[in-house]
Amino acid sequence: MSTASVRERAKARATEITVLLTLVGYGAVGGVFLVPEFQALFPTLTQETVNLLAHAIAAVNTVTVITLSLGWYWIRNDEVKKHAAAMTTSFGLILLFLGMYLPKVAGGGTKEFVLDSAYAWVPLWDPVYPAYLIMLAIHIVLSVVSVPVVLYAIVLGLTHTERELRNETPHRRVGRIAASAWILSLVLGVVTYLLLNHLYDSTFAAAEAATVLLPGVPV
Repeated sequence: MSTASVRERAKARATEITVLLTLVGYGAVGGVFLVPEFQALFPTLTQETVNLLAHAIAAVNTVTVITLSLGWYWIRNDEVKKHAAAMTTSFGLILLFLGMYLPKVAGGGTKEFVLDSAYAWVPLWDPVYPAYLIMLAIHIVLSVVSVPVVLYAIVLGLTHTERELRNETPHRRVGRIAASAWILSLVLGVVTYLLLNHLYDSTFAAAEAATVLLPGVPV
């Protein structure tokens, strides 16, 4: 089957492909939180490794904000090829993020915010924790609801020509929504990372799969 034939088939089924990829993404992320059998597929990680992955994820997300912003800037200046390269790079970075996030949560665990700090200049006001929770909640909600929109924009972009994207698809409108939600979600994710990992203290909650498979082993 030729590449052109595959592209035509994918073009005709852009919505179905988006739904399938969305379900796969939701299933993978949901599985690391809710399905012990899926969690058990990942290796057990130490807390030091979890911290290292958290730093790497924050770095990847920061770079993704930059590439998304550049993609937005370039398309507004009608630099289509640069825009396409930036958005494709951003999608690749999100896949890299998932490649680190899934084992981090399933095989290691998560941190929980503590309103305390090693730095005297960091405010310990009561509203700080609710503000952190609000930002985290918005980040999570946007991450969840933006998945099908982002995937649809990506699938359209990969399967249609520039002329088709401009005249025959909702790519421009969908892409604007996707990029806005995606950027805001990533920015809030990086901000909450800084609060949790650098400015304030935290407690570590080991993944259930890790503690069940290797009881007594610190993670």
